[in-house]
Amino acid sequence: MTDQRTLPPTGPATTQGASAPPPPVRRGQVATLVAMCLGAAITFLQITATVSALTTVQRDLHVEPTTLIWIPSAYTLAVASLVLSAATLGNRFGRKRMFGAGVAAMIAGGAVLAQAGTPAWVIAGQLVAGIGGALILPNSLAILGATFTDPHRRTEVITAWSAASGIGLAVGPLIAGALLRQHHWHTVYLSTIVLGVVTLVVAAVGVAESRQGTGRLDVPGLLLATVTIAAFVYALIRSGRDGWTSPPVVTAWLGSAAALVGFVLVELRTAAPMLDVRLFRSASFSAVMVVAAVSLFGFTGVAILLVLFHERAQGLNPLDTGWRMLVLFGVYALAAFGAGRTIRRTGFKAPLTAGLLLGGLASLGLAAQGPATTFGQRWPLLALFGAACGLVVAPATAAALASVAPAQAGMASGAVNAARQVGSVLGASLLGTLLTTRLLAELPERLAAHQVAEPARGAVQSAVAAGTSGTQPLPDPVRAALAEALTAGVQAGLRVNAIVFLATAVLALALVRNRPHH
Repeated sequence: MTDQRTLPPTGPATTQGASAPPPPVRRGQVATLVAMCLGAAITFLQITATVSALTTVQRDLHVEPTTLIWIPSAYTLAVASLVLSAATLGNRFGRKRMFGAGVAAMIAGGAVLAQAGTPAWVIAGQLVAGIGGALILPNSLAILGATFTDPHRRTEVITAWSAASGIGLAVGPLIAGALLRQHHWHTVYLSTIVLGVVTLVVAAVGVAESRQGTGRLDVPGLLLATVTIAAFVYALIRSGRDGWTSPPVVTAWLGSAAALVGFVLVELRTAAPMLDVRLFRSASFSAVMVVAAVSLFGFTGVAILLVLFHERAQGLNPLDTGWRMLVLFGVYALAAFGAGRTIRRTGFKAPLTAGLLLGGLASLGLAAQGPATTFGQRWPLLALFGAACGLVVAPATAAALASVAPAQAGMASGAVNAARQVGSVLGASLLGTLLTTRLLAELPERLAAHQVAEPARGAVQSAVAAGTSGTQPLPDPVRAALAEALTAGVQAGLRVNAIVFLATAVLALALVRNRPHH
């Protein structure tokens, strides 16, 4: 169970002593804040750097489209499956120790990725890094909560921690683009190793150990939650290649459903559950979990769609793509920072509903654009979507805490983190699978429309299905057909995301409990 001191102060207690200035920050506290912000930045940099390198990885390793989706999904899958248990490990064995273990796992994952020569090794490296991300996220927040006990100062440092996450998202494409311009894609992951080493040094020097001393690891819950998520994601991705009713896919659906039922039963009966499913009796809490998942469902999924669109449909190099994506990620970080400071006046409903509504409209606008659309026409919609997702981050956490009893606030905070990561892996897998499915379905018609002869047409389709279409220059008609087919897949994914966002906006408006700060 996550310590309540990991939480951003959101209740009436945060206003106690409002007239007294916060205490001065000590040198050790500065080092702690720097280390925790670096850790948060690394976990999110891994996501966007990987997304930016996908095209180059596929071209170099001849990765088929359905396997390609596993590369970003493996990382978020590991984080989503382990983040709740990672908080318990920190409470029991020491948060600094578990934070350091997480950074070390990120470094190890980066080392595997820096030498990976097959898709299997790339996915393995992502899984190892994901274990690190799961250990870093809850324990870095717990360390900040234990170090900064003044409510107002704690609000400031957790806002800085959130901003560092946004900075990691923003610089990932730029680092990847700059390295890919001059070097092999393996060098992209050297940034994880370098930043990880710096983080370990700062943490070793300036971070004090803390622990709650209680909590028992919920092994059955951990295993069943992992099987539930992994089988569901496997079914989504495999269905893009084999169809929704193929035996492996149906088996995965049934396995995921059975594991979910088992998880609920186990959590109801255990004395120290990983997630108290009784929290979902609150309609507001359940709605907030959906909102939190949907926010990163769209953010991660749309980021993958847009990177692939820029690089493959518009023919941009990774660095130029990184500069364009900086609009989305940078505005996201600024909006997240601002929303965390304004919810005292607005309450929860307004930013959550507005963010989801604007995100849906931005997705529809982006879905209407094609390969010939200029960046001058695209950037306002990129900025709008980034701002929309940023508006949801802090209010979702605050709303989750307002939806449960104070004694359950720690677990509610952990549940929000887990919901976000589940949404992230589902966004990457579902929207990515939709893209590849639509691409392969549209390609024959697009090739025919560009008068590509039958023998060449079949060769192109086989090359795309096998992930080898980018290994040599393509004739203009083939390149145009590929761009149009990929754009159709991107547009389909954006429209689905728009529907999800708009439906969730209605849910937030109807069910989220609006308890503003007083």
